[in-house]
Amino acid sequence: MQERRAEVRMLCADLVEVCWEDEEHQPQQATAVLEDISRAGACLQFEVPLPTGTSVRIACGGEHLQATVRYCVYREIGYVVGVQFEAGSQWSPQEFHPEHMLDPLRLTRPGKKPNKLVN
Repeated sequence: MQERRAEVRMLCADLVEVCWEDEEHQPQQATAVLEDISRAGACLQFEVPLPTGTSVRIACGGEHLQATVRYCVYREIGYVVGVQFEAGSQWSPQEFHPEHMLDPLRLTRPGKKPNKLVN
């Protein structure tokens, strides 16, 4: 798949709560694993699928981000869901810092400076 993101996403691992309405407009909630994040969007791992176009609210730390599901694909470990944050609801590392986070641009080749975790 060709990379179409305008920004580099920070690799991370943290649990977030996600709320949405199902097709019958019933409120749903699930815990998801935050896999990566940028100002514009994120990738989440779910145990259940979410339809493309679904509006979701992601609670991360004390912050809430509004987003729309852009893709949902099944992998061996569950459903990988890509979301795009709504205008005015962009992620900021000053507002929410995932438990484990790594800037992929800081990864280096063997023989160079070691990888550094962002804390």
